[in-house]
Amino acid sequence: MPELRKDPVLGRWVIISTERARRPDEYVLPKEEKKAPKSCPFCPGNEDKTPPEILAYRQDGTPANSPGWNLRVVANKFPALTIHGDVKREAYGIYDKMNGVGAHEVIIETPDHNEEQPDFSLEKMNDVLWAYRERIIDLKKDPRFHYVLIFKNRGYAAGASLQHAHSQVIALPIVPKRALEELAGAKAYYDYRERCVFCDIVRQEIDEQNRLITANERFISICPFASRFPFEITILPRTHSSSFEESNPEEIKSLAAILSDTLKRLDKVLVSPPYNYLLHTAPVRAGNISHYHWHCEIIPTLARVAGFEWGSGFYINPTTPEDAAKYLRENKVGE
Repeated sequence: MPELRKDPVLGRWVIISTERARRPDEYVLPKEEKKAPKSCPFCPGNEDKTPPEILAYRQDGTPANSPGWNLRVVANKFPALTIHGDVKREAYGIYDKMNGVGAHEVIIETPDHNEEQPDFSLEKMNDVLWAYRERIIDLKKDPRFHYVLIFKNRGYAAGASLQHAHSQVIALPIVPKRALEELAGAKAYYDYRERCVFCDIVRQEIDEQNRLITANERFISICPFASRFPFEITILPRTHSSSFEESNPEEIKSLAAILSDTLKRLDKVLVSPPYNYLLHTAPVRAGNISHYHWHCEIIPTLARVAGFEWGSGFYINPTTPEDAAKYLRENKVGE
């Protein structure tokens, strides 16, 4: 029988439709073929096709904006928001508007056009996560910005316009609605129970194990109880922390290990699916928040959002998170 499940943070209901139960092989999409990299602006030798680098991890002695890099961060050539100007929020009748001020950057994760993130070494994955941390810390210094969102689109079906592995950073002059909803839901739970809801999730998932994919000494990877989509994944720190950028080198190293492990399992079970992942962290000037806990979401692009979802706000998930976690747990890479 189908189940209705409620997200303990957002209060959002989902339908786990066991009547439509689907196995991993029913989600496998045709693999995207890599195009020749000659014209790719993210490949070495094409540095003049991107804006100047903001940050780079380079081989010793190599000059900026030239080959010899392992990771580059550049401004997005076609930004959603512009770095110049003042916010100037104002009323327009009953409406509000402001200038589209913000920062929009691209993290080019590897010089190898054909290398995907699940293939990265732990050292390379660590570099990507450390670059996220560095960019958040730097962008926080700008008083115009109130939130920094880091996300990755892998594959055309997930919204990637270029195949070369990259992530994006957008600094916003407001805190986005989704972040406000998480903060409000977490605060309501804390006010009622005097505990962080995310810490409670970590404890319950470790105890129950049936939605747990993998874990290490600092992080857990789970399929959430009220998963909206098949094989949706959340990675959470075991220890309470509201801001990703406060992570120390050992924590980043552990995150690199569990993210790498999780993505490898996902690639094995679903045969290199397109996906989005998102880094949810506290607003930049929020300080340490006792009720909020930063986390990563990974959402494979396997199901379309259609009329029922748009009209009701409900999501229909045809694969239970328990089954998804079991498939991922049992498919460790190398076995």
